[in-house]
Amino acid sequence: MGDGKTVPQAALEAMGVLHVQLGDMIEVGGGPKGPRVIVDVLSIDLQSDKIKASLATNDAADWLTVADDGKIGCLDVRFTLKTDDDAFIYVEYQGRGDMATGLIATAPTFQTGSDKYSWLNSVQAIAAGNVNLETGELVYNLYEVKVTV
Repeated sequence: MGDGKTVPQAALEAMGVLHVQLGDMIEVGGGPKGPRVIVDVLSIDLQSDKIKASLATNDAADWLTVADDGKIGCLDVRFTLKTDDDAFIYVEYQGRGDMATGLIATAPTFQTGSDKYSWLNSVQAIAAGNVNLETGELVYNLYEVKVTV
């Protein structure tokens, strides 16, 4: 445990690139959290030095809410990846998106029972993304947050 006096620092270590293909968008309408849009995720491809994986199931989606002025999207995303060696990794993240520019910042976490990929269970990641809403193409650069004193 830390001494409570030293202020930790954070550094980012590149984890890989996530390519996402978005599908249909269902506009649910307004509600207590703002207008809701459910965005279907058709495919995901994660490539890095440590892991190669793709979408494992067809239940991936973003339960997006949009600010009343339409400028900011609040992401709420969940999906399961299957690695090239048949391990499963559950991923979830929240984040913010600029609806005008398509730029997105998220904070993914991971869960897996795989011994090989168990290191992911302790990772807090961030992702910097860019979405093209016309084509549905979304690309994230993933980074692991390394906290040190």
